[in-house]
Amino acid sequence: MTRLAQTAGLNDIQREILSTVRDFVDKEIIPVATQLEHRDEYPTEIVEGLKELGLFGLMIPEEYGGLGESLLTYALCVEEIARGWMSVSGIINTHFIVAYMLKQHGTQEQKDTFLPRMALGEVRGAFSMSEPALGSDVSAISSKGVWDGGGTSRSSGAESGGEYVLNGQKMWLTNGGTSTLVAVLARSDEGHPEGTAPHKSMTTFLVEKEPGFGEVRPGLTIPGKIDKMGYKGVDTTELIMDDLRIPANRVLGGTTGRGFYQMMDGVEVGRVNVAARGCGVAQRAFELGVSYAQQRHTFGKPIAQHQAIQFKLAEMATKVEAAHAMMVNAARKKDSGERNDLEAGMAKYLASEYCKEVVEDAFRIHGGYGFSKEYEIERLYREAPMLLIGEGTAEIQKMIIGRRLLEEYRFQG
Repeated sequence: MTRLAQTAGLNDIQREILSTVRDFVDKEIIPVATQLEHRDEYPTEIVEGLKELGLFGLMIPEEYGGLGESLLTYALCVEEIARGWMSVSGIINTHFIVAYMLKQHGTQEQKDTFLPRMALGEVRGAFSMSEPALGSDVSAISSKGVWDGGGTSRSSGAESGGEYVLNGQKMWLTNGGTSTLVAVLARSDEGHPEGTAPHKSMTTFLVEKEPGFGEVRPGLTIPGKIDKMGYKGVDTTELIMDDLRIPANRVLGGTTGRGFYQMMDGVEVGRVNVAARGCGVAQRAFELGVSYAQQRHTFGKPIAQHQAIQFKLAEMATKVEAAHAMMVNAARKKDSGERNDLEAGMAKYLASEYCKEVVEDAFRIHGGYGFSKEYEIERLYREAPMLLIGEGTAEIQKMIIGRRLLEEYRFQG
């Protein structure tokens, strides 16, 4: 382990898991990441290796075949994986959000059906909330699920073969092509009186599908991969629903109108994950910068001996350490069962901003060579911006933080 970003209070099992993951990253990810990224190639062999390590079941309870580890353990593993290649951490992130939502909110039948196969990586999860015209305004969701029970009531639909018919277009779906289970947020206005707050008329539907592109089940199309500036390898897609029929027993938790709260619970886990990714990418950028600074000579000595570069390295290392500490705090808060939207928002905001700054400083240390695709820092420079918008922009995090602070520090006049 490096000197930076150490985590106090870990038990022997956690330390062993992290050591194993770091060794896997150093041997199996870092040597091939840049080559695969430049080809925009899905890292099949790496994913198979993660399956063998049991990482797809890291947070899934032991009763369902998982390792039953904490969010903290998961976040620290994500930090290590993102240090190797951020796209790989994205492959497991949405999988874990869906598994977490099932564990927390699913019916017993849904847990029994999906979690054991998700723990093995046989079922791969994806998470779909955003839409083309949505942006950060989740209340503006237009995708809709309409009850079609053939004369039955919703309360008996699961037993009598009732269905929901889904229509709409979703956007920015990570693992859209490779996933086989997608948690889709849509409106379900039936049963919710006119004037009901938008967030109380949303439902999460568990949509099973075949992997691949095109029509992956009747009424469901995954058009293809979106070509991106960075964050390559992982497939990011649209999802189009055209009279897609979903059985009533695939409403997450068995009750409509709870989707917004279920998704936000999952997003809190996702924000800790994005913070961990920012920490991992920043760590790698620091490693590259401090190494290059000791190899590159100017004016008769390594540039690391110039005070200007030492100042830059000091700032970078401090940001890595601070971001890591906030990420760990947010994960531990969630693990304790306490509300952690404030801590998760702060960690995601700080880690993503610091990641961008640390990567840019490492890029500057590399000078002209940082602009060359032969150097790893070029890839990191294109990957870091995604963290500024993933799981909510900096502005959204500030809104969450500000509102929570006003709750905590309410004026007593």
